[in-house]
Amino acid sequence: MASGPPHVLIIGAGTGGLCLAHGLRRAGISVAVYERYRTRGEGLLGYRVGIGPTGSKALRECLPPELFDVYLATCARSPRYFNVITQRLRRTASFTLRPDTDPVETERSVARMTLRQVLLTGMEDVVHFDKTFTRYEQRDDGTVTAHFADGSTATGDLLVAADGTHSAVRRQYLPHAVVRDAGTINIATRVPLTAHTRQLLPERVEKGISLIFGAGGIMGVLHVMEFKWDRDGEIKPDVGDDDATLLRNWPGRRHDNTRDNINFIIWSTARRFPPDVMQRRGEDLVQTARNLTRHWHPNLRELLARSDPGSALPIRVATSEPVPAWKSSTVTLLGDAIHTMTPGRGVGANTALRDAALLCRQLRQAAAGDKTLLQAVADYEAAMVPYGFARVADSLNRSGTSGDDRMYKPVVGRLALLGARGYFGVTSRVPRLARKFVNDFYTYRGEED
Repeated sequence: MASGPPHVLIIGAGTGGLCLAHGLRRAGISVAVYERYRTRGEGLLGYRVGIGPTGSKALRECLPPELFDVYLATCARSPRYFNVITQRLRRTASFTLRPDTDPVETERSVARMTLRQVLLTGMEDVVHFDKTFTRYEQRDDGTVTAHFADGSTATGDLLVAADGTHSAVRRQYLPHAVVRDAGTINIATRVPLTAHTRQLLPERVEKGISLIFGAGGIMGVLHVMEFKWDRDGEIKPDVGDDDATLLRNWPGRRHDNTRDNINFIIWSTARRFPPDVMQRRGEDLVQTARNLTRHWHPNLRELLARSDPGSALPIRVATSEPVPAWKSSTVTLLGDAIHTMTPGRGVGANTALRDAALLCRQLRQAAAGDKTLLQAVADYEAAMVPYGFARVADSLNRSGTSGDDRMYKPVVGRLALLGARGYFGVTSRVPRLARKFVNDFYTYRGEED
């Protein structure tokens, strides 16, 4: 075990791994990130992720201040409303969300590809692409060596698994850890945001996030993503001078192809989908979504018809099962590599960022000599495992995220649908209940205890 500041190896250049890398470098701790993608533009990463107070606080803690400002400038227009609608575009409920005047205490809409470019900014000497991790070795001298598919190796004092749901590190380190099929499938698409597609949406839907409770157990969600640059990548004329300057000077712009769009996701129990849905792509997959929504409002069906076929992606939803405590060592995990969760509460990325900030704090203490590296890892895991798996359970219990949910049952499903719509309808129409709903939304997404 090194007596000085540790050298940290991070496997995976996702949201949590890169946030940790920034925090460590700001603290003067040596770090290297190894990413299986060959370039910074690879991967289907254009979909929305909601960053709540927890995630924004972690980013502010770990990123250089000027890069945190870039993060804020690259966020899409923040949602003004959380809506619940029917498949016929009738509004069941609408809650007014907080304005985005505070840098962290709000809900921000972020494109995954854009956030990836922000987090890769200034990390050219830290991130190594085209490095597919295969295995690690923990050595007698306390170091750990990572092996990659190209035959190369890297040795450090700590290896952090940030390589997602299908983590190769976890398979070796915690082979008993189970990630199981949640029983639901999503079809995600992106619809270019144009004057025409904007007009297909009611005003509150266009300006918010909308959950669709469709009949027959077909669910959906709409996120309108509007950025500060146009379809040619040029800064829009109504953008403030400070943000315009930040964006013009940000080198990540030339790597980001994200443009204004409507994220449109259809999901249901896996039983409703064709057996080969996970192999379908393009127009074939879009048509699958249209077949599932044949009784939906014509405007919603037109949105699907106008979606970019190249963006259509099937997603089999997965969830982790709690892992018994393990003995801490020179290997640890963060984010989906240890606590994959369904999108039911929308906090997967926020929890990964929370992990990154917590682990960074612990490693700073180890680097300062206040505790050993192993104790820092143990303290991190003692906090991370309980809150991580609590979020897993919460997300799985959210209505419609499990394939066995009563929403998908032939008869009971109708009652469950009426119950869900009734709950949201009453809650949104009683001011005291509506305020509590919104406050609870932010409290949960900003919870640190």
